[in-house]
Amino acid sequence: MPALAATCGIALFYIVAIGLQLVGVRIGMLHEASPLGIIFSLFVVAIASLNLVLDFDFIEQGVEQGAPKQMEWFAAFGLIVTLIWLYVAILRLLSKLRSR
Repeated sequence: MPALAATCGIALFYIVAIGLQLVGVRIGMLHEASPLGIIFSLFVVAIASLNLVLDFDFIEQGVEQGAPKQMEWFAAFGLIVTLIWLYVAILRLLSKLRSR
């Protein structure tokens, strides 16, 4: 469950950053290629990768336990969301590394 707690923490951090950006405060580590920003992006990529492992484990357990048919869509949606998050996080990291 540490990956779930880290995911919730990242989501909360992003929500707070969006709220602060609406009032004119900019959090540099989200957008700048500073060492702290790169480390944060590496952390986000690592957590997204762990979520991918959790999604595959969820699918595997559902198959083993004979989950109902509608759970296929739920598992597929979760997997797609995680893949998109991982893709965006990797692109953000590569952007920061390139601009250094």
